Amino acid sequence: MPLGRDMREWREEVNRNKPDDSGRTPLSYAAREGREGLVKILLQRDDVHPDKPDNHGSTPLSLAAECGHEYVVKILLGSEKVNPESLDHDGETPLACAAVGGSEGVVRILLEQEGVNPDKPNYAGQTPLSIAAQGGFEGVVQILLGQKEVNPNQADNDGQTPLQHAAKHGHHGVMELLQHHER
Repeated sequence: MPLGRDMREWREEVNRNKPDDSGRTPLSYAAREGREGLVKILLQRDDVHPDKPDNHGSTPLSLAAECGHEYVVKILLGSEKVNPESLDHDGETPLACAAVGGSEGVVRILLEQEGVNPDKPNYAGQTPLSIAAQGGFEGVVQILLGQKEVNPNQADNDGQTPLQHAAKHGHHGVMELLQHHER
């Protein structure tokens, strides 16, 4: 920066959407790390794209959801430009990412959003319920079983149901929830 240059002019040249080699922007990192204040500051700018995916297709929302950052998820969902059903390269939605992370709070927040499908399978055919069952997240399983759209017998592309995923990984509590669930 040349000496004597106006600092305000220099700040306007900063690219707030510049991705790194993994395709992550400053907003992606702030969301993934749960940096609420930074997320708010970045979202105030018109030139920041709040739904910009990284090289894996993960958006700031899906990163925050997987890491269980409830408040950041709420902040991002407050933007009209954020799609709560965006898909990453594995076909996973932010709800599926929250199931991967076992975040009950984020799962509840996402289920409150209009248009969020609680039974949407990823490209491997795994639904958020089967993902949560595989991870042994009893609370998430219980929340998802409370959704009328969720089919607890939905098999993935390998023919495995949520109960089979829970059994395979030894998650007794999840197995009990699934076996005693009545539609």
